[in-house]
Amino acid sequence: MTTSWNTKYGRRRLRQDQPTIAEALSAAQCFADDPEHQIALAADLLGVAVEEVRGEMKKMLAAKRRAAPTVSVSSRSGATRTVVVERKAPRRMMTRVP
Repeated sequence: MTTSWNTKYGRRRLRQDQPTIAEALSAAQCFADDPEHQIALAADLLGVAVEEVRGEMKKMLAAKRRAAPTVSVSSRSGATRTVVVERKAPRRMMTRVP
């Protein structure tokens, strides 16, 4: 669906897309802990079949398993260390031309 209007700078358009199943599942994860409740909630939000949402949930879980694990470096006390990297531009010599 596209809405358009005219401004002094020209014609402007706004594109509105329906949310995807993955977006609905992400929203449902905030409201429910049980995966079956998440699937039912996402299906109700989009108005699609539960089986379709269940298939998308399986794809999301498979992709999450394939993702590389994250590694965290901690000191002996168990607290994580923060590393800050800053880049400074090299100084340029100013020469005067007589």
